[in-house]
Amino acid sequence: MPELTIQQAFDLALRYHQAGNLAEAEAIYREILVRQPNSADALHLMGLIAAKKGNREFGIELIKRAISINPKEAGYYVNLGIALQALGRSNDAVAAYYKAIKLQPSCVEAFNNLGAAMLCQDRFDEAAVVYREALRINPDHPDAYEGLGIALKHQGHIEESLNAFRKCLQINPDLAQVHSSLVHSLNFYPDFDARAIYQQERQWNQIHAAPFTKFIRPHVNDHDPERRLRIGYVSPDFYAQTGSLIVTPLFESHDHQHFAVYCYASVKRPDQHTDRLRRSADIWRDVLKLSDEELARQIYSDQIDILIDLSMHMANNRLLVFARKPAPVQVTWLAYPGSTGLDAIDYRLSDPYLDPQETDLSIYSEQTVRLPNCFWCYNPFSNSLPRPAQQNGPMCFGSLNHPCKLNDGILSLWSKVLTATTDSRILMLTFSKEHQDHIRGVFARSGVDPKRLMFVGRSPRADYLQLYNRIDIVLDTFPYNGHTTTLDSLWMGVPVVTLSGEIAVSRGANSILKNAGLPELIARTADEYVDIAVKLANDLPRLTELRGTLRRRLESSPLMDSKRFARNVEDAYRQMWRKWCGSR
Repeated sequence: MPELTIQQAFDLALRYHQAGNLAEAEAIYREILVRQPNSADALHLMGLIAAKKGNREFGIELIKRAISINPKEAGYYVNLGIALQALGRSNDAVAAYYKAIKLQPSCVEAFNNLGAAMLCQDRFDEAAVVYREALRINPDHPDAYEGLGIALKHQGHIEESLNAFRKCLQINPDLAQVHSSLVHSLNFYPDFDARAIYQQERQWNQIHAAPFTKFIRPHVNDHDPERRLRIGYVSPDFYAQTGSLIVTPLFESHDHQHFAVYCYASVKRPDQHTDRLRRSADIWRDVLKLSDEELARQIYSDQIDILIDLSMHMANNRLLVFARKPAPVQVTWLAYPGSTGLDAIDYRLSDPYLDPQETDLSIYSEQTVRLPNCFWCYNPFSNSLPRPAQQNGPMCFGSLNHPCKLNDGILSLWSKVLTATTDSRILMLTFSKEHQDHIRGVFARSGVDPKRLMFVGRSPRADYLQLYNRIDIVLDTFPYNGHTTTLDSLWMGVPVVTLSGEIAVSRGANSILKNAGLPELIARTADEYVDIAVKLANDLPRLTELRGTLRRRLESSPLMDSKRFARNVEDAYRQMWRKWCGSR
């Protein structure tokens, strides 16, 4: 490089770097550092490359060396924060972003990344403030609108959250994950019916998935309808989180003689439960770093027969893999009862209670396959014991559902329940002081003393389950019912009163309670919901009986019969496969 000045070399390296030619860029940065060992810019950019390649600790070390040489460059601190955040060091990342902001108060990227770090720490009130500051600096920053939408959702402000996602998409309509966040969030908003949600799902398909139709390749899978099938499961959530309570029983009960289980895991931070799921698979592939196109090629190469989406429009989904149709039969299940809207996904799993016979199935883009009993199979992964029924003291109602389900309509119903039950209290899960204040206001307008309201935050699973021992009756949310939380409640001996609605997510607890033999806890109208809750609160013998029998009911029901569930799912897979073979 003797014919180039250092500045010329640096400009060349930057062009390589920006074009994604990291090896060429890194080689030039190294040569620059030989000639100028204290080049802060070269150290900083080499640190970015190291972090990009996965060597984040070394990348952080290089960026810190750059900062020691030039401590007044805000961009160094922003990228240091990004590398720290990738390692899960949120506190250190937050500190780095604050230093960047102190050096450059108008640095929108510092504010945006600070908001993202705060989201990881459940600091949703602060994150919303930070994202709004980023948008004050740059009103057209799509990432800040996305982050604000996420923060608002966790604060329980669904309508405002939807508006933030819409604004983000107005600026950049190509953001498929943001559009997914919008689609998923519509299920929580009472003013959207099934047809309106379906229209938004189809719009997602038209904008993001349909362009890949022309790239779908013919499938060369063996057409034998009775052979051993290759079943592929795609998920970012193969770790200790709520979906694992449902997917693990299926995986561990699969018939491996007739079904080969392939897992395509985009897990950011694997844990012990990841290892447990890995042991249940015939083939496990870590695909976090693969692009959608690369993952689709891998699945096609594996000759997967039936590919299962476990995320739908939830965070970190891989729906654009399914849009490329890498398997001849594609199915969606588990994330939530609903539809993806994708032409490329053939089937959705359901059950007779989520989608009774009178359901208008035209609101789903996929063909609905009702499993014989239930959509879920549950393993609590806990031996936590339920307490006996309350013998004295005030009745405690509760909801440990995600705060985004606590809309004003359901809060008003809960206010009526508390008004009708003397001295009763209610325990609610919230992530935000601002949301708590809003909830207090809703109850106060109904004449309920805010002192009767109790709030808890997020906690480890063992501690979360113990919270049910403070609750006598769970009041379910609407329109998005509690699903896994309903199962957890029954496991801990706490009855759940639910309001069943017109969309599948509002019939989740309906399905669970009917499978558990508790149809009397299902209301069809708001007045009936209040009436069931109040009558149950005043019937201590019934509460005592339920406390002592709910766990046994659950254990003896289809909801915890993993072998039966696996056979039902496998029968559904076999029928799908036979239909595909018959159509060739």
